Amino acid sequence: MAPRFELEPHHRNVPDEELVADLQRVSKELAKPTVTIDQYNERGRFHSTSLARRFGSWLKALERAGLAKSRTLHISNDDLFQNLVEVWTRLGRQPKYSDLTSQSSRFSSGTYEKRFGGWRKALENFVTWANEGEVHANEPSPNESAPRRRTPRNINYRLRFLVMRRDNFKCCITGRSPATDPTVILEVDHIIPWDKNGETVMENLQTLAKEVNIGKSNLSMQSDD
Repeated sequence: MAPRFELEPHHRNVPDEELVADLQRVSKELAKPTVTIDQYNERGRFHSTSLARRFGSWLKALERAGLAKSRTLHISNDDLFQNLVEVWTRLGRQPKYSDLTSQSSRFSSGTYEKRFGGWRKALENFVTWANEGEVHANEPSPNESAPRRRTPRNINYRLRFLVMRRDNFKCCITGRSPATDPTVILEVDHIIPWDKNGETVMENLQTLAKEVNIGKSNLSMQSDD
């Protein structure tokens, strides 16, 4: 006999104490002083919205259970975007909503959705943020007798992403990529070394696998001896 179609269980009459106890149980399983909405939805008997409606908000539910407030509310946009850089680099392509799992990302897709009003809007804000990272060297003054540094040495997260995206998230020398080999770690390197007047601009940067970049650095040190 085929199973009957039934609605999901209705939790309106569940006692407050039962909801609180389940939230505390998840906290103990995680061995953490707080529980995020996503963590509860993965492990809880109920849904986070049931607790939020019952107690007025998710933070009030945590307070009722004697748990710390979730720190995910204080994540900066820069932290969220830097995490997207890491995920995008590992995948070698634009992440999908379903790509941001607890195994691949520090933050869930839902966190981005809540912050920016939707996954697509989160990606659009990320693109705007990343495009602000490109640096152009200032033209030297005609009165300058000696070359002077025109860009900083540090390659920020935004510029790193733009360079790796241009290079298709692959090592420019070996062609290796985290998308096909998870052991590969990509770095962005100056083609003309910064300490030899190389500038920190797109044209002077390249994507290298970590071991290649280390070997390049060792070779450069030997040639200076």
